[in-house]
Amino acid sequence: MKNIIRYKNYFGTLILAIAALSSCKKNFLDRPPEDAVSDVNFYQTDDQVRAATSLLYSEVWFDYNDKAMYNLGDFRGGSAFSAWNDRGNVMFNTTGDNGENGASWRAFYNVVAQANLTMNNINTIAGSAVSASVKKTSIAEARFMRALAYRYLVMNWGEVPIIENNTKQLFDTSIRRATVPSIWRFITNEMRAAAADLPEASAQVGRVTKWSAEAMLARFYLTRAGVGSAGGSRNQQYLDSAKYYAADVIANSGKKLLDSYEQLFKYPYDNNSESLFELEWVFSGPNVWGTANSMPEYLAYSPDISFGGWGGDKGATWWMLSQYDGFALQADGTLKGRTVDQRLHASFMLPGFSYPEITKVSDKTKLIFPFTGTDNNFLSVKKYVIGSPIDLAGIAAQQHYPNDTYMMRLAELYLIYAEAVIGNNASTTDATAVAYFNAVHQRAGLPAYEVAGTNGSGPLTLDKVWSERYKEFAMEGMTWYDLVSLHYWNPQKAYSVINAQDRGLFFAKPDQMPTPTLWTFTKTSWFSERQVVANDGNFLLPIPNAELAQAPNLKAPAVDYK
Repeated sequence: MKNIIRYKNYFGTLILAIAALSSCKKNFLDRPPEDAVSDVNFYQTDDQVRAATSLLYSEVWFDYNDKAMYNLGDFRGGSAFSAWNDRGNVMFNTTGDNGENGASWRAFYNVVAQANLTMNNINTIAGSAVSASVKKTSIAEARFMRALAYRYLVMNWGEVPIIENNTKQLFDTSIRRATVPSIWRFITNEMRAAAADLPEASAQVGRVTKWSAEAMLARFYLTRAGVGSAGGSRNQQYLDSAKYYAADVIANSGKKLLDSYEQLFKYPYDNNSESLFELEWVFSGPNVWGTANSMPEYLAYSPDISFGGWGGDKGATWWMLSQYDGFALQADGTLKGRTVDQRLHASFMLPGFSYPEITKVSDKTKLIFPFTGTDNNFLSVKKYVIGSPIDLAGIAAQQHYPNDTYMMRLAELYLIYAEAVIGNNASTTDATAVAYFNAVHQRAGLPAYEVAGTNGSGPLTLDKVWSERYKEFAMEGMTWYDLVSLHYWNPQKAYSVINAQDRGLFFAKPDQMPTPTLWTFTKTSWFSERQVVANDGNFLLPIPNAELAQAPNLKAPAVDYK
């Protein structure tokens, strides 16, 4: 079995953890038993090389998926919160000693290390029977993963070291951090190289393709357009590149939006027509660690609907709730109303929401989210929560779920296109941009956004596109990175969004149960930790202290990479 490198800390001791698969629902994740292979003789056939790269779709991302995805993307971004746990990211006061900070840092460098090792092994020990096409594709897969990992690193910690060869560089504590513009140049070039070498259609469902890489390039260029910008404007060349790649994927990839948003998260949804890249998880028994999806356990509000259910204090923030059309702020400070936006039901649970795909363990009935509390409760997380032991008997266990994690969906390309067209303007009336926005908007069950006419709302604005992104990708680890992208070119706007967010307790009350027609939301008066103060001094995460102790040169000024 191919070894997987995990960090104890970045410049410290390496721990080799061997992961074995006994059975698999995804063919390309099948690998020989541990005692049949070693690194030196493993890369001798096309199938063995493909088996080695299968790690890049699951185990190497496990620590990111376990907690870092929602801790950074949603808690730090403000779309969700935990009332009693993970408070460093929720309250924007994460320190260098914070455990989740260190775990997140190691998670991304674990991806980098495994991608580097895979490329090195293919280049140095692959046998003569391995075809040139498989070598090229496999190296492109590794470059894709490495570039994406560095995207997360630079957007969370800013200036970080770039490691391309772990064998030569891992214990070199004199390595300097790279500047942010040079990191973006590096990862964009890496993804372009991956796009050039990946096939348009993969022989194995779930593997990345040219279209996966082009989708990432659209995302990268939209963000990179703001890097180093001055005066609140973005680089037009990069905006045009984002538009180009988004349009190419939309028009030529063969991907299409699912008809129903809720179907995106009703298991089995893996590798559907909308997915461009996802982490591939399999249930291989309750004792195999690293191959299954552990995240649903931290999100499910109760063991009544899961195998563990540790997410009872997690849920949507007041700010997130206010993004949905139909909830209006009242004179007394409450929010009141209802929404036809299907994304709320698929992302968070309101009292009275019904989920027939989930069976309660306690009484074997289908889940209707209960109405509890007197002055506070939680709009618990639904997204990625797929069922109880009754629903998943034989294919799941505690912290071992079979459902995949989306890393790129076609819907994002539609919204990237719309934002790239708006670019440095306040709004647009471009027909294609509005149509692409509406493809996402109307799929959620909302009426078409009309620029003109009797019911017209005027030109499509950046604020409208951003709000659409918040709702479309809530609990997919996206909100924080949208705000970092904004911060690159308009930091004051990013601070104003974050500092206006309410991240405190509130009470959700339905007008009737079990079939509510509207809800009233009231802030909990005694809960004081409602808002954060984001500024230039705390916007990015601090490099973990354990890493600084191992490599003091990380404190030195950053240098351009190559």
